[in-house]
Amino acid sequence: MLIDSHCHLDDPQFENDREAVIQRARSEGITYLVTIGCDLLTSERAVSLAQQYPFIFSSIGVHPHEVKNITPATYDRLRTLAKQPKVVAYGEIGLDYYYNYSPPPIQKQRFREQIALARDLRLPLIIHTRDAKDDTLSILREEKAEKLGGVFHCFTGDAEMAKAALDLGFFLSFSGIVTFPKAVELQKVVQYTPLDRMLIETDSPYLAPHPHRGKRNEPAYVRHVALKVAELKPPLTIKEVADATRENAKRLFKIHGME
Repeated sequence: MLIDSHCHLDDPQFENDREAVIQRARSEGITYLVTIGCDLLTSERAVSLAQQYPFIFSSIGVHPHEVKNITPATYDRLRTLAKQPKVVAYGEIGLDYYYNYSPPPIQKQRFREQIALARDLRLPLIIHTRDAKDDTLSILREEKAEKLGGVFHCFTGDAEMAKAALDLGFFLSFSGIVTFPKAVELQKVVQYTPLDRMLIETDSPYLAPHPHRGKRNEPAYVRHVALKVAELKPPLTIKEVADATRENAKRLFKIHGME
């Protein structure tokens, strides 16, 4: 039994077969799904999906690409959404200097604001960071984010960043990227990361793992990530990886219920 700790079930790529995608995940032993908010609209859709299915939970927040659009009303609405009982995290939030769809100074300001809001809401953080290692870690330290906890989702950083994130008390979540043959450095990070600090995810519909690379990703494929982690951390079995990452996600997100 697995948990896909980070997917985007509201994405338009699932519009024509969302129910089938969800049922395939369940038939593959995916116990719970956490569907992620990236702006106000997707946060609302994520919350709505969580309300429809007992095994789906959601996050809320504004991705660094979209923070240029935040207004005071955005935060008011996110506070209201957070009252829904199946909202289990705040994010994905952070910094992305690769695309810079929002100006870096605005990204940093909104990152701090959203950490503060998550603190008020008592929600763990889901962190997105790309080409922004130093600023991401500095802000998390300065904002005392270790008191909230959270996860660096779709981790692709180096060993130094992994150590810094773990030292802050955060989990590292690995996606289908770890199955790519050329992802040698990331595979070394998996080997370094303690199993009790690890989550797995799809980030679907993006980043499909081998052997589905290049196709639309979906939550059922999180099994391939678990298999690769077990391969990289002998003598672990896929069951041990599944059990550990499932319990880690339940602990971080305070997920309780029937499995």
